[in-house]
Amino acid sequence: MSTRLTLRHALTAIGAATALSAALVGASPAATAAAPAAPAPTVAAAPDIPVANVKAHLSQLQSIATANSGNRAHGRPGYKASVDYVKGKLDAAGYTTTLQQFTSSGATGWNLIADWPGGDANHVVMSGAHLDSVTAGPGINDDGSGTAGTLEVALAVSRAGLQPTKHLRFGWFGAEELGMIGSKYYVNNLPSAERSKIDAYLNFDMIGSPNPGYFVYDDNAPLETVFKDFFATKGIPTEIETEGDGRSDHAPFKSAGVPVGGLFSGADYIKTAAQAQKWGGTSGQAFDACYHRSCDTYANLNDSALDNNSDAIAYAVWNLSTGTTTPPSGTVFENTADVTIPDAGAAVTSSVTVSGVAGNAPSALQVGVNIVHTYRGDLVIDLVAPDGSTYRLKNSSGSDSADNVNTTYTVNASSEVANGVWKLKVQDVASADTGYLNSWKLTF
Repeated sequence: MSTRLTLRHALTAIGAATALSAALVGASPAATAAAPAAPAPTVAAAPDIPVANVKAHLSQLQSIATANSGNRAHGRPGYKASVDYVKGKLDAAGYTTTLQQFTSSGATGWNLIADWPGGDANHVVMSGAHLDSVTAGPGINDDGSGTAGTLEVALAVSRAGLQPTKHLRFGWFGAEELGMIGSKYYVNNLPSAERSKIDAYLNFDMIGSPNPGYFVYDDNAPLETVFKDFFATKGIPTEIETEGDGRSDHAPFKSAGVPVGGLFSGADYIKTAAQAQKWGGTSGQAFDACYHRSCDTYANLNDSALDNNSDAIAYAVWNLSTGTTTPPSGTVFENTADVTIPDAGAAVTSSVTVSGVAGNAPSALQVGVNIVHTYRGDLVIDLVAPDGSTYRLKNSSGSDSADNVNTTYTVNASSEVANGVWKLKVQDVASADTGYLNSWKLTF
């Protein structure tokens, strides 16, 4: 991730150059009841990404840095050697790879773009990371971790022989540490027609921090939901990512109007006591005390964070590219603040304020609910309209012993005025199990 100084600079256009053509791919329920949305089509599940494989790539990046003055920075031999390593793996796996050359600070840099054959080229799902380090160290967490996790997911696509409905593209960008130079160059040299074909750009910058947090980009609500849904299935709470806003390679894509999402495990911000209680680790210390330092080595990693985040990348790539995770279109109002659900206690509520929606709510109002809980059969869930009308979404069931609630309910709310304060009410009606409301949303 680039330095804080970068955050203070507006995104600037890089001098235009000819783009390399190979890189340019590019029955309704009653008004007082609710029913679950229809299930998505069944497809092959995303694979579990072996963390040992990810770490093997990181070991290679460490060796490259060690052999090249201790870093993999733009304009240094270690960077080109890193590009060659990743490109070799992708070429052998059947990808079409392209090196896009640019110049910054008087030195040559490269972006590496890899396209998986097939899929609708008018609908591209792209994942990426920056491949360069700072000059001070080997950059194994920043951003060898994102590089390696993304690479191993790309190789898993090949091993699975995945045939996505959307086109899959991966990118590793140069000179991010100088201000997202490589990614700006890539985006600025894409014709507008090609940029419009990218349905999602997913960015992974620092996913193995030694004192980790689990942060999800909130730049695009549907993409945010994809990642939060994954972590909810693992019982891992998340928070919105704020430390890296505007400081990594998603920024040029976002500025160009491309929907962006991503993951982050923390840099030099300090972990709070509440975060340590939530995720483990040490409060009062940085998420990564070796951020931009020589000690950002192969030893500067948390295997669990690296494993969980790599699996999350695979989940997003599989689901977005096969078209099975397509959140409802429309205007979305969401509350992502965690609310503890008392064990066998009083009901709790969470509110969203709807504004700017003319007339009444629709007959198929979508209510997305994400609850982390150890026994969902204990839970009763209601939607409360602005006038106090209550719509039952879920009853308790002693026979439903599964974890978590992660679904979208459909409510005929056509008798309700759309604008106003809507509430989700949740009650745990039996003892011995605990959890919390992770997030919920209304889609009009």
